[in-house]
Amino acid sequence: MTHPRLYDRALVRLTPEDPAEDVAGFLQGLVTNDVKGVLPVWAALLSAQGKVLFDFIVWPDDKGLLLDCEAAVADALVKRLSLYRLRRKIRIERADNVGVYWEGHTGDGAAEDPRLRALGQRWIAPLGAEDAPADAAWLAHRLKLGVTEGLAELGSDKTLWLECNAVDLNGVSFTKGCYVGQENTARMNWRQKVNRRLVVVPLEKSNESRRRIAYPELGLAVDHLRVEDITPALAPSWMDLTPQA
Repeated sequence: MTHPRLYDRALVRLTPEDPAEDVAGFLQGLVTNDVKGVLPVWAALLSAQGKVLFDFIVWPDDKGLLLDCEAAVADALVKRLSLYRLRRKIRIERADNVGVYWEGHTGDGAAEDPRLRALGQRWIAPLGAEDAPADAAWLAHRLKLGVTEGLAELGSDKTLWLECNAVDLNGVSFTKGCYVGQENTARMNWRQKVNRRLVVVPLEKSNESRRRIAYPELGLAVDHLRVEDITPALAPSWMDLTPQA
């Protein structure tokens, strides 16, 4: 029996090196979501201006945490988090002995994707000889549902977190307290000033000047569009396009 693994994902482990060290408390002050509540959650590490640097899913890991992130940026994420560690006794490193696994349905005891139930289920497990790539199926499934992720789609330091549909997809907490980029993110929410959104569109309807990335093999693209240009036909069912005051 093969195990459907996402080879394009990697895991970063945060481990306390002192029993008194609070790993969740450390990350809580950095990322957009509440990592002291029920896990997994989708979250991001932002710039001071509230723009996305990295997005990931946070998992529990004994007394530490695991960050399910793009494999291509895992080392950069380790380096960035280490800048904030200062003198805290927390080990931050890639966890290359475990992987991220995914299926497009739910109900087998794995965790539902915290963004959207329809995305299916995922789990963390040791790497095995029977692992089989599921990346192409995951990409097609995710884009069909209109969900964007990763720096090619979100845009490294180009896109404000709320423009990445973080409210609709459970990627932000407005009650947990401060984090990097929180001031601008909270202000946008309170003033209802999210003027643009990332949207998965048919490639033939994509605006090249607003395009982040194209997937010709799927006939799809990710565009960064003004809200008034997102028609009901382009918007996924989960996207709230209620006119703002």
